[in-house]
Amino acid sequence: MSEMNNQKPLLKHARQLVEAALKAGANAADAIVVQGRSQSVTCRLGKVEASDRSERDGAGLRVFFGKRQAIVSSNHTNDALVGELAARAVEMARVSPEDKYAGLADKSLLATSLPDLDLYDGASVSTGDLDARALEAEDAALAISGVTNSSGASAAWSSSGVSLVSSDGFEGSYARSSHSVSCSVVAGEGTDKQTDYDYSIATHLEDLRSAADIGREAGERAVRRLNPKLAETGQVPVIFDPRVSGSLVSHFASAISGSAVARQASFLRNEMDTKVFGKGVTIVDDPLRPRGPSSRPFDGEGVGAARLALVEDGMLENWLLDSATARELGLETNGHARRGVSSPPSPGASNLHMEPGNIDPADMIKSIGNGLYVTDLIGQGVNIVTGDYSRGASGFWVENGELTWPVSGITVAGNLADIFASLAPANDLEFRFSTNAPTILVERMIVAGQ
Repeated sequence: MSEMNNQKPLLKHARQLVEAALKAGANAADAIVVQGRSQSVTCRLGKVEASDRSERDGAGLRVFFGKRQAIVSSNHTNDALVGELAARAVEMARVSPEDKYAGLADKSLLATSLPDLDLYDGASVSTGDLDARALEAEDAALAISGVTNSSGASAAWSSSGVSLVSSDGFEGSYARSSHSVSCSVVAGEGTDKQTDYDYSIATHLEDLRSAADIGREAGERAVRRLNPKLAETGQVPVIFDPRVSGSLVSHFASAISGSAVARQASFLRNEMDTKVFGKGVTIVDDPLRPRGPSSRPFDGEGVGAARLALVEDGMLENWLLDSATARELGLETNGHARRGVSSPPSPGASNLHMEPGNIDPADMIKSIGNGLYVTDLIGQGVNIVTGDYSRGASGFWVENGELTWPVSGITVAGNLADIFASLAPANDLEFRFSTNAPTILVERMIVAGQ
């Protein structure tokens, strides 16, 4: 994987694409070139069922002819095709409709220095290493009393390089590595079978949770779900376990995307500088977190990355913006453009998290008396335009301040505006994924059961 440390060939190719576009008549241009290598294995019941390896190279060229823009992409980085791609892009731009918000990022906002975020470990990972990791996870899960079958375990690694060049003088690149392990097993017999899982992902192999730990947790979770009941329909306090609480933060991020706000397609479109969450709630996007799974030194337009508070003490402070949506909203981009080789930049989050509160999760459970503790969510029943929320759920019923019997086959529902306004975070935040949140208590939601 050491080849990813050398980004010079990718930068050279991106530079050639931009130069060729200007020569072909473009007023401005930028180019992104990516390279990726990955390998994964899947095992089930002690046997390796699949082993896959992939390599992907790609280049995307965006050109501007006045206020007209076009994008062409290629799944290779052949220098001999540079002129052809540039000519095709400019020809397309000449006949494209005008977009008054189109254009490169403001030159004054481009990154001038790139921090080292320690995103690439260069670890040597063999197929045998992956086999052993996946098998270890499954063995640990099957050793848990009550686990009766396996849905499979997997292990994977990947490495990628990204280079971006613009005609305004920006040049930047970085490499990233990723390692993961997951396991899913079945507990129970006959008609009472339950499935659960666990997984871990890290940019550095040394930060990956052990395969045995992943397997044990998956097995124990599956066993805990045996003999579930339906909860009574009603309005009760609902607590979201950290493995699902991040979904609420993700829904919030979708609602504050500049593109959704500009289209008037968000229930938060008129809520800037107002209290959206309760007092003390802070939500941050931090692309500069060392070893973060979505960290980056610059965004998809070359704008310098920076930590951004989206919500401060409950107050909505910022949208997620790229240059085009910022112009449409009469604002300035805050460096949250994301981009692939075949599409224009669009706003999105990187490493997103809700700051922890002051209450311990055990005390939070005690405080609600009776209610629902959610460990798994099903379906996509969220309407960002209206804020309506309805998702299938499973977890545990809370009775007299303690987790009791498992619950499944229910629905939790409400409106995100009410959910956000009444939620409270616990003090158990851990940074494991791209979006993280502590245990979250929502004061009251509709639980639809029997």
